[in-house]
Amino acid sequence: MADLELHAVSKRYLIPANTPPADGLFGRIKQRLSPPRADFWAVRDVNFEIARGEAVGIIGHNGAGKSTLLKLLSCITAPTLGEIRINGRIAALLEVGSGFHPELTGRENIFLSGAILGMRRSEIAAKFDRIVEFAGMSRFVDVPVKRYSSGMYVRLGFSIAAHLEPEILLLDEVLSVGDASFQEKCLTRIEELRRSGITTVFISHDLAAVRRLCSRVLLMKQGKLEGDGDSADMIMRYHEISRFQNTRTVEREITGGRAFCTGLETFGADGQAMETLASGEPVQFRLGYEVRERLEGAYFEVLIESLEGSLLFVLDSSTGTGPANVEAGKGTVNFFLESLPLRDGFYNITTVIHTLKDAEALDYQPRCTTIHVQGEHIRHGVFYTPHRCEITPA
Repeated sequence: MADLELHAVSKRYLIPANTPPADGLFGRIKQRLSPPRADFWAVRDVNFEIARGEAVGIIGHNGAGKSTLLKLLSCITAPTLGEIRINGRIAALLEVGSGFHPELTGRENIFLSGAILGMRRSEIAAKFDRIVEFAGMSRFVDVPVKRYSSGMYVRLGFSIAAHLEPEILLLDEVLSVGDASFQEKCLTRIEELRRSGITTVFISHDLAAVRRLCSRVLLMKQGKLEGDGDSADMIMRYHEISRFQNTRTVEREITGGRAFCTGLETFGADGQAMETLASGEPVQFRLGYEVRERLEGAYFEVLIESLEGSLLFVLDSSTGTGPANVEAGKGTVNFFLESLPLRDGFYNITTVIHTLKDAEALDYQPRCTTIHVQGEHIRHGVFYTPHRCEITPA
């Protein structure tokens, strides 16, 4: 049985049209009193079903229609076209703390927000202590929320929604504010709700959290459903779209665009091109380049970064041999790893071309592509290091 069904759903908004100023005083007055409008389709012809107990993520770039879709599902706004069917009690957490009254205390806002979310007073009272304990707000529960920090707002607002225990839970970027420990606490709570059979729809730019919580992902692009499938496949497709939109060569005026990275390929131990790499296995990174004039003391770098932006390690062509003199033309730089030290997941790649005498990089392409690593060598941590172990009884 499907808890959520969307059939050919579209949402249109009217926005000011980009038109030149009217001629004459009367024309300008008329234009100001009745400005021309243009259609903007935030969501267009979307179809999908979400079964009971399923955890589904919705990802896409800014402006893709994700939040509009969640507002349609939570009945904040109505579709312009199409039909939405909802089977179950919904709790929507679209903006944490949005229902708080600044003059009321945390205690009073718990009852107010709980009522807004559909909880009975007796139900709120029974869960009050758990809500306060989860939020870590026992010292400040009788303080007006206008004196709360943004982090305190987040903790209290999420705690209320997390203890509602609805049949369908809608979440939109609710973990973007708050410290790391509370974010982990929230993710654990969402996992508990999911395991209890609650249908969950989760929107976030934190792809690691989406993959952790959701087995299925919907990929939105310019208001349309671009893909629907396994979370790993859809996240990789999302990065492919990002690469197509964002990959560009940065020409520095100081260098006159003398060198460019032209592409990056990955190969396995057998020399075959690979889209998905295996943790702990041999791998080859092949960086393509184009040089417009001879470079002296040049070296190439491939930076491997987490999706959160942390630099994990660098492949440097000057390691062992030092910088090289590179003649004008096209070529490749091959990096060989005997054992790929990354655990299962997605990683961003940044490429750089340097010379010893140039203060700035000749070419710098941040997050120009993404690699996908699979493997079961490690359960915890980030890196895999080949090792052996012996157990010797006393």
